[in-house]
Amino acid sequence: MEKITLWQEGEYTYPLAFEFVPNMRPYLLDDGKTHPCVIVLPGGGYAVVVPPESEHVAKAFNKLGYNCFVMTYTTNQMMRVPVGTQAMRDLARAIRYVRKNSSEYLIDPDRIFVCGFSAAGHVCASVCDYWDEITDENPEYKDISCRPDAAILSYPVITSGEYAHKDSFRFLLGADIYERTDSEAKALLDRFSLEKHVKNTNPPCFVWQTETDDLVPVQNSYLYAEALKANGVRYEHKTFPQGPHGLSIPDDDWAKGRHGEPYTAEQSFALVNAIRSGKLDDPDGNCDTLLAYLDPPPADIRIPAFPEVCVWPDLADAFLKSL
Repeated sequence: MEKITLWQEGEYTYPLAFEFVPNMRPYLLDDGKTHPCVIVLPGGGYAVVVPPESEHVAKAFNKLGYNCFVMTYTTNQMMRVPVGTQAMRDLARAIRYVRKNSSEYLIDPDRIFVCGFSAAGHVCASVCDYWDEITDENPEYKDISCRPDAAILSYPVITSGEYAHKDSFRFLLGADIYERTDSEAKALLDRFSLEKHVKNTNPPCFVWQTETDDLVPVQNSYLYAEALKANGVRYEHKTFPQGPHGLSIPDDDWAKGRHGEPYTAEQSFALVNAIRSGKLDDPDGNCDTLLAYLDPPPADIRIPAFPEVCVWPDLADAFLKSL
């Protein structure tokens, strides 16, 4: 499968990336027609990029008539170097890349959508809030808008406050971000509490989550939907009554762990290789566990499908078509 590297040599400087550079894998329809596009960002708490929300989602949107890309962005798996604005800038570059090359990929440049899960929902919502502030110094991209035409936020991390998934913010802003009392830490937590920064220029959003999410409280979705409403931004908000965190599209393939190739773990593989080759120290001996999230569930554990939640791509499609 083709890999599209998003940053050119010398542009990308995240210190714990090693050979990894943020990239996209295309899932394109082969009918010779121009289609809208969905850029899919799997979640992972700003620590990893998980496979279950990648190919499975892209192929579902292919069936609905979208050209798709699955994006692997910057994460901070060892909680040593905060991600900061890097993942947000990775996505902004991806949007600019797709818009710039839309004719080559047979994509409508005015219908480029982003779809982020969990912490990747935070990446997408960050670009929705701050798209007009994210500059690109590369002359190929600096005059191309990074504003998505709409966003799908799937059980998103949104708030850094009372209902925060705090580990996401620790990987994003620093391991001690909630222990610090200085003004800089408070300002960072405020800036990345995205419900506080919605403007009337934000793109439309389809937001969904389950009421029983056991990791990212459902209040995150409510807070962002309320902010969209208060600022006159078109949105749809759907909550399903049952289901844990990380549902992706919870059909039988998902339940049985059939997620496609684990290419979204590329940065994790690079970290492991760096440790084993002596380029990076591992004082806590975590090397053997850095890829544990790729392990399938034990054979004696049957993960149930949630067919009632599987309709969310169709609901999102109807919302996007209504714009």
